[in-house]
Amino acid sequence: MTILTAIQNVSAAIALNRPEAVFSSTEREHFELQVLANTAGLYIAKDYEWQALRVVGTLTGDGTKTAFDLPADYDRMLKEAEFRSSRYITALTHIIDSDHWLDMEIRQFNQIAGMWTLHGGQIHIRPAPAAGEAVKFFYMSKLWAKDDQGTLKDGFTKDSDTFQLSEKILELCMIWKWRAQKGLPYAQDQDNYEDAKEKLQAADKGSRIISVGRARRLRGMTSTYPVSIVP
Repeated sequence: MTILTAIQNVSAAIALNRPEAVFSSTEREHFELQVLANTAGLYIAKDYEWQALRVVGTLTGDGTKTAFDLPADYDRMLKEAEFRSSRYITALTHIIDSDHWLDMEIRQFNQIAGMWTLHGGQIHIRPAPAAGEAVKFFYMSKLWAKDDQGTLKDGFTKDSDTFQLSEKILELCMIWKWRAQKGLPYAQDQDNYEDAKEKLQAADKGSRIISVGRARRLRGMTSTYPVSIVP
């Protein structure tokens, strides 16, 4: 379904005339629908860690580099992001607190399996990944739309663009946001959106499986004294 079709469906629900074109139009009402579609699309994309927007990032070490640029389509890390190295069994430790990272850096402490943090628009890893060492992680992409050639993009700009996620919840989101914007009652429309979103989120997680033959490890668990001290 194209974004034009979605907007046409929404127009029927909010008592607007059915538009034959939106993104190529200069009419004010159509401009409002353009903004509404992009606002709703971005809102949904950021509202959950949708599997369709999860991407695997790979950082390759050279033995000296400790700062790596974020991927071009990077939006945010997963809430429970883990960095996995081809060199270690356990995940790298995420240092969230900036002062903690600075203290570790000044004192030249390194986690045994490595550590990582974000600052300055870059990913920082200590110690420097070895030459050829691959560090992989999941992140959320900002490219939630797609054009008719299959090129991913971070918003709708043409009537032929499509939504990477569910068009149904996009329509429901647009409806309640339009009504709220116009000062009309929208509580029921918002409830309809939330109900549909929750069902989609439940389906998006997939089925649970039984894992056999793997050592149990709690997320975020580290060694008792997981640092090496460089004199």
